[in-house]
Amino acid sequence: MFDHAYGSYMKYAYPADELMPLSCRGRVRGLEPSRGDIDDALGKFSLTLIDTLDTLVVLNKLDEFEDAVRKVVLDVRLDNDVVVSVFETNIRVLGGLLGGHIMADMLKVQGERLQWYKDELLHLARDLGYRLLPAFNTTSGLPYPRVNLRYGVLSPNSRTGTELDTCTACAGTMILEFAALSRLTQETVFEDTARRALDVLWEKRQKGNNLVGTVINIHNGDWVRRDSGVGAGIDSYYEYLMKAYILLGDDTYLDRFNAHYVAIMKYISQPPLLLNVHMHNPTVSIRSWMDSLLAFFPGLQVLRGDLKPAIETHEMLYQVTKQHKFLPEAFTSDFAVYWAQHPLRPEFAESTYFLYKATRDPYYLHVGKSIVESLNRHARVECGFAAVQDVRTGRHEDRMDSFFLAEMFKYLYLLFTEKRDLPLDIDDYIFTTEAHLLPLSLSTTRPPCPRNATVRRPWAQQGSRGTMLHEGLAEEEEIFTRSCPSAQTLFPNNPTFPYTIRDSHKHLPSLGTERLTLFSGIELPLHDTRAEPLEILKHLGLTLIPLSDGDVHMAGAQHKHEVSPVGVFTLKFIAELVSPPSKEPPGLSPLAVQVISPPFLGRMVLTAGPAQFGMDLTKEEHGVKGSLVQSEPYQACSTIANWEEVQGKIALAQRGGCMFAAKARNLQGVGASGVIFIDDVEGSRSEDMVPFQMAGDGSTDDIVIPLVFLFWKEGQTLLDALAHHRNVEVVLGAKLFLLGEDKEESPASQKDASELPHVEQERCFRGGWDQAVMEEASLSAPDDSWQPVPATQEH
Repeated sequence: MFDHAYGSYMKYAYPADELMPLSCRGRVRGLEPSRGDIDDALGKFSLTLIDTLDTLVVLNKLDEFEDAVRKVVLDVRLDNDVVVSVFETNIRVLGGLLGGHIMADMLKVQGERLQWYKDELLHLARDLGYRLLPAFNTTSGLPYPRVNLRYGVLSPNSRTGTELDTCTACAGTMILEFAALSRLTQETVFEDTARRALDVLWEKRQKGNNLVGTVINIHNGDWVRRDSGVGAGIDSYYEYLMKAYILLGDDTYLDRFNAHYVAIMKYISQPPLLLNVHMHNPTVSIRSWMDSLLAFFPGLQVLRGDLKPAIETHEMLYQVTKQHKFLPEAFTSDFAVYWAQHPLRPEFAESTYFLYKATRDPYYLHVGKSIVESLNRHARVECGFAAVQDVRTGRHEDRMDSFFLAEMFKYLYLLFTEKRDLPLDIDDYIFTTEAHLLPLSLSTTRPPCPRNATVRRPWAQQGSRGTMLHEGLAEEEEIFTRSCPSAQTLFPNNPTFPYTIRDSHKHLPSLGTERLTLFSGIELPLHDTRAEPLEILKHLGLTLIPLSDGDVHMAGAQHKHEVSPVGVFTLKFIAELVSPPSKEPPGLSPLAVQVISPPFLGRMVLTAGPAQFGMDLTKEEHGVKGSLVQSEPYQACSTIANWEEVQGKIALAQRGGCMFAAKARNLQGVGASGVIFIDDVEGSRSEDMVPFQMAGDGSTDDIVIPLVFLFWKEGQTLLDALAHHRNVEVVLGAKLFLLGEDKEESPASQKDASELPHVEQERCFRGGWDQAVMEEASLSAPDDSWQPVPATQEH
């Protein structure tokens, strides 16, 4: 599999940054349509080759490795006039160069290969490090999110430096690579710079609970997004605190990680789920979906020695992958698809590898086998492996990210291989977040930085057992706070330990309506609350088992029983107990696109999903009104060709190609008054899908226009209307407007989108009358002769 992927890149793409596996050519920035922020990883520096260097050694492809090192030394230049992501360039390119140098140096010392090598990769890494340093020239010490490789940040030619904020992970995922660079070059500026950024994040945490937010202002340190979790935007910040302690031996990092970890397990972890909370009010989950990047977290818990929650969350993720073939980019708390893409991310394979190393349970070999089979069956194409655009349909995307070669194959190979067959002792190294290998021997080359130490309170404030307390840690240290216990120590002679944990998470809840029948002879006390009867069932040892007919029957721990009804009163209670879950995630209110121009006159109303950025339509009493125009290009990922038509109108743009925020900026920049994004998955419709909320890119304060999302079916309705009628006018908002006789809508003429009667919601929001209206419109007179009839309140 690796030979197919790497060989395809070298044959069809090199020296380009990435392979386009469907087109069988390389992706060169500037020559392909822009994908927005996704392209910030591309710097015209043969990204995939550099990112793959140490993978070649792990897989024993030493001839290919030496050839790849020669190519990097001879061909790669870093002084390109390109704006790149500081975060991505650090973990992929700087990490790749360092991992490659360490492998080359190891093989040279062994005396059989690379005798010509004179630290050229390290020199390139040092050059790149100095090109990234200007990003840290901020008041706070937190880095700008982007830097120009040639001109830095604040130069007139840099085309960057106007950003106000960055994600927590973006600022907090520098210490491993920068510290390794400092210790290999004896130039301390890199490690000191990365430490300073970590100090700021620690200082800006919510001190009452030790949580951090997702996006922070790089100038004043204020939190821009205050949601706190372990997934996108924060993930590798936690990872690097733990791994910095392991690599560098500085207790400061362990103290901080432990403080954060206690907070995560108290507020965010709801086994097996990991749900975001508000950092200032962490007792309530603020969203009901999870993103796939949190799949790394069980592996991090293994490093800490906390196996039970690691096994629980990993098992939940495995059940999701079995249900959808891959882990969707985001999924709801009841495991339905939320974002359907799968860009061949490796985090689930990473956690699988760590759990196998910790438990030696062959179960995890079978999990790895399922990953391999899914990749070969659903992602392998003629020229490599293609990302999956939609896990529900299997449609591919012309994309094979460099991390697929850097991480996925490394973790899978290490999962299945025997230690004796590796050309190095893998336990002498730690993995960066991009799975590059850094040697643990680096910890001996520089003492801890004393001024960076976490403030310790005096011994007078000891706990009951004399445990020293630390800033941010109001509780005594746990027994394993400063050690990594082995499974053999904690669970001697108990090989079934992982099985007993996994078994309770094998059965995901079925989606949709379920009804319940009880055994005869069981009587339950009925109360006003629902929680107590559930606890009674749990103590009876009863579990819910979804059956193929949609029913849910009760079963004991050992075997199933025939079931029979136990009375009308009890059944009525049960029906209420398992009432169908709402499709609408908590805190997510649906919006509406209402067509108000003739011949529709407000009768066509389409369900729309909101955005996490842009204008808040729920606060606009009268919505936002405008005429529709289709963007050219339709995906709006590059310069808008029909900008004169778009100006002052609501633009229609297709999903895909780049991030929503990039499209919104392009259209706002030419004067669009709003944007309706239309799903690119053919056949998707609101009645079948979980409500969709568009996420930003971490720095979206500049986007102020209203943005809504329509699934494909509803979007086609608008496109058809636009094709049939020269002017289509709509209102975007959270309320529906009943049209009257040229007078301002009164409160009585408005309806909240979530408060419509059930039948009207069916017809409005699920497209039940869309087709009827379209057919009526197609039979009507031409637009210029249409005369609307004054409506009455009954209308």
